[in-house]
Amino acid sequence: MNVMKIKIKVIPKSSVAHIEEDFEGNLRVKVKSAPIKGQANRELIELLAKYYKMPKNQINIISGQASKNKIVEIIKT
Repeated sequence: MNVMKIKIKVIPKSSVAHIEEDFEGNLRVKVKSAPIKGQANRELIELLAKYYKMPKNQINIISGQASKNKIVEIIKT
C-alpha cells in the first residue's frame, strides 16, 4: 500500500471543473460547486478520483476541510 499526500488549492464556483499541476506536484483544482455543506469537497474528491483513475474511497481530505488550501491523502493499493 502506497500513501501519497498532495497540497491542493481549491477554487470554488468556477465556470469549468479543471485540475492543474505545478512543478512541485501541488494541484490547483477549480470546482463548479459552492463551498456550502461540503459540496465543493465532494466534487474535489470526484475530480481527483477521475484524474488518478481510482475509487473515491481511496481519497481523503486530511487537512483544510473548511479552507481553500487542503492536504489530500491518496491511498494506492
